Amino acid sequence: MADPQEILAQRVQSALGAAFGPDFADTDPVIRPSQFADFQANAALPLAKRLGRAPRDVAADIVAHLDVSDMCRDAEISGPGFINLTLRDDWIAARAQDLLSDPRAGIPQQEPQTIPIDYSAPNVAKEMHVGHLRTTVVGDALARVLEALGHNVVRQNHIGDWGTPFGMLIEHLLDSGEHSPEAELVKTDPNAFYQAARTKFDTSPEFAERARKRVVALQAGDPETLRLWRELVDLSKIYFNRVYATLDVTLTDSDLAGESMYNDMLPGICDELEDKGIAEVSEGALCVFQPEFTGREGKPVPLIVRKSDGGYGYGTTDLATIRYRVEELGATSRVVYVVGAPQALHFRMVWAAARKAGWLPDRVTPIHVQIGNVLGDDGKILRTRSGQPIRLMALLEEAVDRAAKVVAENRPDLDDATRAAIAREVGIGAVKYADLSVSHDTEYVFDYDRMLALNGNTGPYLQYAAARIRSIFRKGGVDPDSATGPITLTEPAERDLALALLGFGPVVSAVGDTLEPHRLCGYLFDLAQAFTAFFEHCPVLQAEDPAVRDSRLALIAATLRTLVTGLGLLGVRTPEQM
Repeated sequence: MADPQEILAQRVQSALGAAFGPDFADTDPVIRPSQFADFQANAALPLAKRLGRAPRDVAADIVAHLDVSDMCRDAEISGPGFINLTLRDDWIAARAQDLLSDPRAGIPQQEPQTIPIDYSAPNVAKEMHVGHLRTTVVGDALARVLEALGHNVVRQNHIGDWGTPFGMLIEHLLDSGEHSPEAELVKTDPNAFYQAARTKFDTSPEFAERARKRVVALQAGDPETLRLWRELVDLSKIYFNRVYATLDVTLTDSDLAGESMYNDMLPGICDELEDKGIAEVSEGALCVFQPEFTGREGKPVPLIVRKSDGGYGYGTTDLATIRYRVEELGATSRVVYVVGAPQALHFRMVWAAARKAGWLPDRVTPIHVQIGNVLGDDGKILRTRSGQPIRLMALLEEAVDRAAKVVAENRPDLDDATRAAIAREVGIGAVKYADLSVSHDTEYVFDYDRMLALNGNTGPYLQYAAARIRSIFRKGGVDPDSATGPITLTEPAERDLALALLGFGPVVSAVGDTLEPHRLCGYLFDLAQAFTAFFEHCPVLQAEDPAVRDSRLALIAATLRTLVTGLGLLGVRTPEQM
């Protein structure tokens, strides 16, 4: 274990037990990073009240029983009773050295869990827009992090592939011809196909009647209608995969788990809820009323599980979903939903009903990773000038185009193919990182100039730090994998960089626990800043002492590996050069 904060917490807890008795051995040692030392233990102040003693006296007792001489050069009492802890340089160097030989790069192996995670969720025959960006990018980063920590992640792409719109879509497909240019639009411009079908539905009574009959045939399982429906889904898969390939996310066709797969389960869901007395008929609809969910007048808000016309809604499907993810996918502790914040009340109602029905045991916690909106520079939800949601592919293509201009200006020496490859990685990485670097439940303003900046907390800044390290190794004719040290620390900037490296594993673990990828972004930005300071103050290839050169090469090799691994967990690539 290389996490100094965790090790110090254990050591201070041992000191608390030794100083004040076993009843105090589990007291929170309150270890925090400090501007006056590497860490600070603040347990003495709250303990002083319990013990009826002066805080500094309590702190003195803790220090007297504290065994940290192997890792700390100083343990000093300051102020009203803080304990400042300064790590030994040789201890930091040894832990940084360990990272070089650790195949997991310091990422801990957690107790494996099976964790279904629901994210992206576009609609068949509809364009993915900017609103899909965050759920796709955040969900994919969380899936990568949880897998790195050793968990069995089951991706669930809950696409909209069922319901009344498919009547008009199938009829429009038949009118256009299954292999016509209009049908091909589903692969490339699905909104055009959808809007054409919608216009016909709104303006042609004859078409609308055919569409309604087709919905009935679809729900009844008519083989020909199902074949046409599958054709629409297959065409949409081509479009989805084009977007996912551009975004460089890990979703595949095998992760598709759309609304349609739960269709046969819905009657049984309703019957069981009614048999258990959880659901009741109200105004012709089957509803679940729960006293903890009330409206303005204090009346319970119904969760409708079967409409008065006999149809089913999102509530029914989502009940089937949570049941399936627990009973069939085998969720062991968590089921994660990376979905827009407005769905919060709906999910709470669904999960409460599932608990009452016995489909969601106490051992499993469903978690809504709430996704905030992407805003334009006017502070409103990002849209086109006509008021339509911005197409996701258009947004990504513009990011790559803008990055290409920056790369062309900065690296005219590179050939066109190399510049294009770098522009793609920088442009897509910039968009993804900008999204991930803010808390997932907050809104942020989409700004290409800020995203693509080579300074500040941006994807390109971190990519450039990695490219700069690779450049050092190229100039020195050294393979980063062969840079094994030994690491020694003589300069403050070396020490700061090595200490920063030790924080990687704990941060990845925290992201897995809290499902907050912006924490990893913040860590990687701090690490890149520590490297920049090191680069400015500590010559590597020009170091006069060969031992210092070898040490610094090992230190930046560990830094490169951490940056590449960390950005990889966020789904951001690191170009070889920039």
